[in-house]
Amino acid sequence: MSDTPGLRVLFEGAGLLAVDKPAGMLVIPGRAEDAAPSLREVLEAQLQRKVFVVHRLDRDTSGVVVFALTPAVHRTLSMAFEAGQVHKRYRALVEGRLEAPREVDAALAAGRKGRMRVARPGEEGKPSVTRFKPVEGFAAATLVEAEPLTGRTHQIRVHLLSIGHPLLVDHQYGRDTAWTARELGGVGEGEVLARTPLHAARLEWPALPGVEPRVLESPLPEDMAGAVALLRARALS
Repeated sequence: MSDTPGLRVLFEGAGLLAVDKPAGMLVIPGRAEDAAPSLREVLEAQLQRKVFVVHRLDRDTSGVVVFALTPAVHRTLSMAFEAGQVHKRYRALVEGRLEAPREVDAALAAGRKGRMRVARPGEEGKPSVTRFKPVEGFAAATLVEAEPLTGRTHQIRVHLLSIGHPLLVDHQYGRDTAWTARELGGVGEGEVLARTPLHAARLEWPALPGVEPRVLESPLPEDMAGAVALLRARALS
């Protein structure tokens, strides 16, 4: 299939389709008031066939999303995700300086209004583990690599919050307003970063029954790359 405006195909073949999801787009249809078509609906309209959802990203998270084109591949990949055989790497822009790698092992429990939170002592929560590694540090922010070893809702965001490094923007767990160019070290009041700066940068899995091993990568999207460029320039000035 050919790329559509704002939607880039990363791989197509062997019963699967990987695309670079833009921020602000749902993977599957949402509530009735969500007028914009979901990623699945766009792909099905283009391909004129059913596609099978293997995994999801939050609406504001960008990056690699994989769909299956056959029931067999869907079953195999879904089982691989559930078994932890698919290795995921995210890029995140967080508050403060993360100076060294951290592994957060903190069970998560449901909070209010769709939020998640770290389970309290003695409270039963879902086991959740995330590894964090600084990629590039700035005066008051860090570009971080996040490797979730489990797949809980909002896991990366809540674990970052729990260690004092929330995402630069997070409408549920942190700052609710966009960052302007001036705030990031540039000039002007234009918005540079208005969504949760979390990007699914890499997916990798080994050889699976009927599915070849594969590595899928997505470059940092324009808004996050622009924020990094301004933070980097400020650090060098």
